[in-house]
Amino acid sequence: MIKDNQKIFNRLMVILDVAITAASFMLAYFFKFYVLNSGPGVGVLPIGDYFRLLIVIVPTYMLLYYFCSIYAPKRTVRLRFEVYGIVKANTLGVMTLIIVLYLIVKEINYSRSVIAFFYFFNVFFTSGFRFLLRKSLRNIRRQGYNLKHMLLVGYSRAAEEYIDRILDNPQWGYVACGILDNHIPAGTLYRGVKVLGTLGNLEIILPENKLDEVAITLPLKDYDYLSDIVGVCEKSGVHTKFIPDYNGLIPSKPYTEDLQGLPVINIRYVPLTNTGNKMIKRAVDIVGSLVGIVITSPIMLIAAILVKTTSRGPVIFKQERVGLHNKSFYMYKFRSMEQQQPGEEKRAWTVRDDPRVTPVGRFLRRTSLDELPQLFNILKGNMSLVGPRPERPGWVEKFKEEIPRYMVRHQVRPGLTGWAQVNGLRGDTSIRKRIEYDIYYIENWTFGFDIKIIFMTFFTGFVNKNAY
Repeated sequence: MIKDNQKIFNRLMVILDVAITAASFMLAYFFKFYVLNSGPGVGVLPIGDYFRLLIVIVPTYMLLYYFCSIYAPKRTVRLRFEVYGIVKANTLGVMTLIIVLYLIVKEINYSRSVIAFFYFFNVFFTSGFRFLLRKSLRNIRRQGYNLKHMLLVGYSRAAEEYIDRILDNPQWGYVACGILDNHIPAGTLYRGVKVLGTLGNLEIILPENKLDEVAITLPLKDYDYLSDIVGVCEKSGVHTKFIPDYNGLIPSKPYTEDLQGLPVINIRYVPLTNTGNKMIKRAVDIVGSLVGIVITSPIMLIAAILVKTTSRGPVIFKQERVGLHNKSFYMYKFRSMEQQQPGEEKRAWTVRDDPRVTPVGRFLRRTSLDELPQLFNILKGNMSLVGPRPERPGWVEKFKEEIPRYMVRHQVRPGLTGWAQVNGLRGDTSIRKRIEYDIYYIENWTFGFDIKIIFMTFFTGFVNKNAY
């Protein structure tokens, strides 16, 4: 079975990675001195000095591959994440090599070009090998080999979703052999997977079948059986995983704490609740808004003149919005509509060909230039450069009753741009889809993620086809 061969497979992978790493380094040497040049030349270190480095490079790289999870099971992990791990490990490896050679040992005669070529060759060949390996395994699994046979214990929404995923991804090589449940009659089918009997049958099935895994997918009402089921599975020695039936409440990457041995799962992990992260983000907001104000000041001056000379009313339009911790603030925009009676603008969103929108306002909306005054909101601390777009109090009250998890978006400052906006969810688009993107951003925030969104805004975020 697979579990018996996994250790052999992992050892073989390490041996092959050792060979690829050593071959890449030797290829880098020959490419530098025999392809790009006619030989090592005078003053170049002898080949033995370079190859002796492999005594240090190879074990160091294998350790880095291990710590970067290169040898973790990749059955359900996409290739791009594995390649990312390879790039990360090689980058750390080259940085370590450079620091040791040039700063600690001070062996400055080693060619920098050789190290650079080694980096690119090793990433290319290691990633290429992983790609070919994955393709080969997929072909083998299509023929019925290298499969993992599983039993699901408990019929629940989690069981159905798990079956959906393994059937929709045959390249993973999982086979659901059946389900045990106390409430669903034996013989019931879900997408071809049959209910075999009750939970009591587990002690009979495990000794008789050579299963690779047991997935505990109990419904919430049957969690009293969890301890006994785990005990039976542990006694049999079969690998057991637990798929909770409350995955709609807990994110895919829950944040756990250890309180003196007591595990605590936080329902929602928000990286920006960390003081250090908040300080970094606020510093970027202050610097970014100041730079933005300086750079866009000529554009804002021209926009202000156009707004003032083409329609009656103030240049800046202030509108109440809900921000961090559900606190209201006034968000600034260039006025893009005819001046209305107090409260009139609250009646509805702007629609296509809305007669209230001025010709200049329509251009400002389409190009998002009407949002530039929000740089002052960012400087004041009401908003951030990146975050969920703020909404009016009336709509917040409506949506929080209609859309699950809507209020999660108020755990961070609202933004001038956001993950939903750079993915086309602006203006008259699905609110539910927008909330999904907002929550993904909130739970997966990093400084690099913010930079990515800002760059995407410059290429995709300014022209808003859904703005009326």
